[in-house]
Order: sequence, then C-alpha cells, then structure tokens
Amino acid sequence: MKPNRDIEKEYTSEQLAAKLRRLADCIESGENFEIQVAGERIYVPDRAVFSIEHERGGGEEELEFQFKWESEK
Repeated sequence: MKPNRDIEKEYTSEQLAAKLRRLADCIESGENFEIQVAGERIYVPDRAVFSIEHERGGGEEELEFQFKWESEK
C-alpha cells in the first residue's frame, strides 16, 4: 500500500496548459491519464470521477479540479 500524501505543486501557465491539453485528449479518447507530481508518477484511470470545487473565504478564492478513483489494492 502506498503511504498517505497531501501536496500541492505550482506550475507556470505554459506547463498547466500543456497538462490540461493532454488531460482533455485522454478524457475524450477514454484513455488513462499519466502525470508526475513532485517526483511521483500518478496514473489517473479512465474510470475516475471528475468534479470542480470553488471555495471563497478570508479574502481569497480557490478553484480545484478534482479527480477521484478507488485505489487498486
């Protein structure tokens, strides 16, 4: 089993745009999406559930694109 992990990684506009293009292509074609975050390669399966979360408070706003799936045992 993999250890728990909660990290946040910032990307430049160009890096994010490239990742989002790859993600969109995978979603449209029904393929798994692969991304490396802070040195760990993550495989997002095509069965993942996608959601968008918006938070506002303390003078800040946050928009999160979330992908959830059950881990393989």
